[in-house]
Amino acid sequence: MRGVYTVLLLIVSNIFMTFAWYGNLKLSDMGVIKDWPLILIILASWGVALLEYSAMVPANRIGSVVHGGPFSLVELKVIQEVVSLIVFMVISIKVFKMGEFHWNHLVGFGFLVLAVYFIFKK
Repeated sequence: MRGVYTVLLLIVSNIFMTFAWYGNLKLSDMGVIKDWPLILIILASWGVALLEYSAMVPANRIGSVVHGGPFSLVELKVIQEVVSLIVFMVISIKVFKMGEFHWNHLVGFGFLVLAVYFIFKK
């Protein structure tokens, strides 16, 4: 069950991460923060990033073998990267309207699945 909680927290963390890093672009495009000074945008992004870390740190602690979880450090990192790319792809298509899912994306994700397979292979 710790593995499931880890992945769910990583998904939440990466949703916040994507908005912390790229949300200002969408808000600027919408005219919400168009005239904000850069320092204010940075501080707002840090606020969102705090929410990201509030999910990421517990995810790593719950999932780590150091704290009784099922994943090694390398496995945690690979899971995080795959989750990050999937969350980014979904948000970029659904929220940012950045295009469609193409065959090359499918191939790239296939390679990520292979990476996960090889990292977890004992």
